[in-house]
Amino acid sequence: MELPVVVVDAFTDTPFTGNPAAVCVTAEPLPDDLMQRVAAEMRHSETAFLVPRPDGEWSLRWFTPAVEVDLCGHATLASAHALWEGGMHPACMLTRFHTRSGLLSARGSGGVVWIDLPASPPVPAAAPEGLARWLGAEPDWVGSCGIGLFAAVADPATVRRLRPDDPAVAGFSEHGVIVSAPGEPGSGYDAVSRYFAPGFGIAEDPVTGAAHCTVGPYWAALLGREELRCRQASPRGGDLIVRLRGDRVEIGGRAVTVLRGELVVP
Repeated sequence: MELPVVVVDAFTDTPFTGNPAAVCVTAEPLPDDLMQRVAAEMRHSETAFLVPRPDGEWSLRWFTPAVEVDLCGHATLASAHALWEGGMHPACMLTRFHTRSGLLSARGSGGVVWIDLPASPPVPAAAPEGLARWLGAEPDWVGSCGIGLFAAVADPATVRRLRPDDPAVAGFSEHGVIVSAPGEPGSGYDAVSRYFAPGFGIAEDPVTGAAHCTVGPYWAALLGREELRCRQASPRGGDLIVRLRGDRVEIGGRAVTVLRGELVVP
């Protein structure tokens, strides 16, 4: 069997930056173990699997190289881009995805892909032992969210100098750690963040839509604003626009296709 695969760099318009996601579209669902093996072979932080539904909408699942996850923003954005660019869904129409996190949607506007995701505001939590030592500073605030621990710090330089290979990170949360700070003055960014997810088999995720379901509500409440410009300061880096819509978050970003091919599956 030959399995078509598209690799899309999300939250960027420059190839080989942003967050790469593999996207596989099949007429029928693949077995779970095959999807997991394909994701492990692709070795991107997420591989998305899409199946068309009779109602014109799409079933969507996401796999890291190690596990299936409940929510992935950048692979949802990449999926919409791949469908539109490949002529499999009209770009002028709202694209709806049925997922483990409920019904999600994507729309295009001025070259930006907007995805609609559930908000996940952080709730206060105790700082785990060793967190301040790893950060190199005392956190201003610590909380928990759907994808792990959230730590806010005062200085964006603290975010930028963190090391994802520190073994201590795996002990801070079952899933991962978001570290976020206000953007540098004059940078045009309201927040700078990184996400480390050893619990999902990802040392550092380059750009994380799901993390901004938490980053957005946290900084929007502090700044008194409903729209933020955010930077994920991984080595690849990426830009996101985050809009608060009640218990939902709209996240906007660009995308570029960098590979089209086929996997030969026994």
